[in-house]
Amino acid sequence: MRLTHLCLVDFRSYETVDLDLDGGASTFIGSNGQGKTNLVEAVGYLAHHGSHRVPTDAPLIRHGRDTAVVRGSVERANRSTLVELQIMSGTTNRVRINRSPASRPRDALGLLRTVLFAPEDLVLVRGEPEGRRRFLDDLLVSRAPRFAGVRSDFERALRQRNALLRSAAVARRTGRADLRTLDVWDGHVAASGAELVAGRIHLIRMITPHVVQAYTTLSGCDVEPRLDYRCTLGEPVGLDETPSRQALYELLLRELGAVRDQELERGVTLIGPHRDDLVIGLGDLPAKGFASHGECWSLALALRLAGYELLRADPGPDGDGEPVLILDDVFAELDTGRRDRLTDLVSAAEQVLITAAVPQDVPSRLRGTSYTVESGQVLRVE
Repeated sequence: MRLTHLCLVDFRSYETVDLDLDGGASTFIGSNGQGKTNLVEAVGYLAHHGSHRVPTDAPLIRHGRDTAVVRGSVERANRSTLVELQIMSGTTNRVRINRSPASRPRDALGLLRTVLFAPEDLVLVRGEPEGRRRFLDDLLVSRAPRFAGVRSDFERALRQRNALLRSAAVARRTGRADLRTLDVWDGHVAASGAELVAGRIHLIRMITPHVVQAYTTLSGCDVEPRLDYRCTLGEPVGLDETPSRQALYELLLRELGAVRDQELERGVTLIGPHRDDLVIGLGDLPAKGFASHGECWSLALALRLAGYELLRADPGPDGDGEPVLILDDVFAELDTGRRDRLTDLVSAAEQVLITAAVPQDVPSRLRGTSYTVESGQVLRVE
């Protein structure tokens, strides 16, 4: 799988970009603030329908405009597919596949697969649980796009249940509370939540060997990382085997009932996948708070590379699962040893997009096709 053409209209700092892309390595060189990251952000948005930099779409639309367009030609299994996303201010985005409107935006998920590593990924190790949950869920959707619907169903049920909890808390104080509707939404939260938790646990089991391999290779040491799933359920949920959705559904329902009084007091759902965490350890210690800066970089890179290897091994619906690998300003933060070892890991990728401030930051084996990025212009270096 590779992206052969990228077109942007009013995306971030770009009025227009029309860019042909080769297989193998492509490097985008330019000073800070010239728009390199905007380019690879657009590629990631085409794949995931979300930005790795901001939680909402509004900042992606160029100042003074109401819409932005990201369009890409994707070649997979000897077949080309044109995917277009129109980012709309204040309303639902529009999606076209081969110029025909898609009935739902998520119908385009999986047509392009990307794995992007950026400096922001340090939050996977050092940051709050929300970033690690998003890492798991985004990878779930990349492997099986149906999880986009599961995640959407859970988030919708969670919003509705929280609203009911707040209104029920007021009614309870006046003695007029009717909690039967809340019981219904308990079932919705438990059903979609159980599927999401089961998917995450299975994913962690699948990804762990790849994380260990990538980290030990990058770091050059034999201290192995550990991954675990910290669940809000009352009983421990181990990684030895993936629990059944039915077992998780029943457990979620029971625990939601057990904490209902607390939830009514606080007006928020206290149990569920929205409060779980991916716990990352290094040796016998938690990585957060104990790992050095270099170890955190290696761990974050190992997580992304593990996702890349997992997708690469998955043939996908069309028999071409290898994702486009994106390395955004990565090499400047790595010492010589880690640069060389990362180069060894990614040099065989079918397509890798790299950004850097100066050419010297990119190992010679990965320079491939070069582009300069300056003042909203992207020019191929011949």
